[in-house]
Amino acid sequence: QVQLVESGGGLVQAGGSLRLSCAASGRTFSNYAMAWFRQGLRKEREFVARINWSGGSTYYVDSVKGRFTISRDNAKNTVYLQMSSLKPEDTAVYYCNTFPANDYWGQGTQVTVSS
Repeated sequence: QVQLVESGGGLVQAGGSLRLSCAASGRTFSNYAMAWFRQGLRKEREFVARINWSGGSTYYVDSVKGRFTISRDNAKNTVYLQMSSLKPEDTAVYYCNTFPANDYWGQGTQVTVSS
């Protein structure tokens, strides 16, 4: 089982950038595909991006393609989400998890984009 701690969120103006990190515990981190999800206020949690175990394959939801980049460092047990050209609609709590997601979610990190 992988335990996850997200960080790097904050308040940024539209057009700005943020880099989120997700630190994972557990020796089997590199066995898992990982993903980022987000949940806006009064919205369902949605998938954002995923990366395979080696980092060689990624996939993004259409709304973030070309703006977000997911990556991972298996030596550091960390997965990242580089976000640029941020929009107010990107405002949400961002979570990482395995892909497919398991039932054990971290606290998430709040991203707020002001217009």
